[in-house]
Amino acid sequence: MSVSRSSRIVALTVFAAAFAGTAAAQEDFYKGKTITIVTSTGPGGVYDLVARLTARHMGKYLAGSPNLVVVNMPGAGNMLAANYMYEVAPKDGTSIAVFNNAVPLNQVVDGRGVRFDASKFNWIGSTGGRNEAVFAFRTAGVLTLEVLRNRELIVGSTGPGSSIAIYPTVMNNMLGTKFRIVNGYKSSTEVFLAMERGEVNARSGSLASISSGFQKWLDDERLVFFAQVGSRRDKDLPDVPLLTELARNEEERRVLALISSPAELGQPYLAPPGVSSARVQQLREGFSKSLRDSEFVSEARRAQVDLDPISGESIAKIVHDVVHAPEHVVAAARIALK
Repeated sequence: MSVSRSSRIVALTVFAAAFAGTAAAQEDFYKGKTITIVTSTGPGGVYDLVARLTARHMGKYLAGSPNLVVVNMPGAGNMLAANYMYEVAPKDGTSIAVFNNAVPLNQVVDGRGVRFDASKFNWIGSTGGRNEAVFAFRTAGVLTLEVLRNRELIVGSTGPGSSIAIYPTVMNNMLGTKFRIVNGYKSSTEVFLAMERGEVNARSGSLASISSGFQKWLDDERLVFFAQVGSRRDKDLPDVPLLTELARNEEERRVLALISSPAELGQPYLAPPGVSSARVQQLREGFSKSLRDSEFVSEARRAQVDLDPISGESIAKIVHDVVHAPEHVVAAARIALK
């Protein structure tokens, strides 16, 4: 049976009206609203710094120009914020988060306190980030990996789920180093301050976190770097080996590549599961545009924060590959992280 021309016109009119209504709803949703950015780290660190930069600029790239505020939710090695975003946070696009990039890896190889599936978060994108590194004060007298296999260095950490603890633990178990890890600090900044006070003499962390708050350590060459974590050597650490380069065989390299995966995520932003795909797309586009904002870029440069944006789709793929890594590689990584 043929459809009359008038019927087709009516159908198209109804569709156009529905589309216009949906577009208007998207346009109006954020008007007068506030978006909360939850960060799994404490105040003062590079995650907190960039989250506050994002809060200042992202709203102008979202329809309705919402206000954005930052809420720090450190604790339990980043698990507190991760569980909150998965179980409690509003699922309407008014709550987003930035996590320590080791959260997906910790779900797979540790799992303590994990009540989420990282692959089910709606990943918005990442500001990017520089490599992680494992380092100590030169004054501690341990200048090479060979010496570190025989002499102890005390490492400060926020908890087992943080990259601050992960990389020294792996080096102990796979490379024979002698880091003694002290957990319990409330934030990454507190660990830096503990180094200044002499409570600990080593840590791991991103190069961005050093340059943004403790550039003088680099300028005065106070640090010795044992290894860096990433897919390629950082331009400022050309002579420091990647963790994967220290592997003795291909199986170890695969394990260390999985453990190095957080560095690929940079500083990843996400929305909870259950947020509509249209709203997630809004957030992705607004986030991406804010990272290209001239004022944002200028402020980041002044704070010595490198920007290397990564799309939400790319972040989602990296997280999927981590969460669904081959079981034999995961099993070996669990042993390395004990």
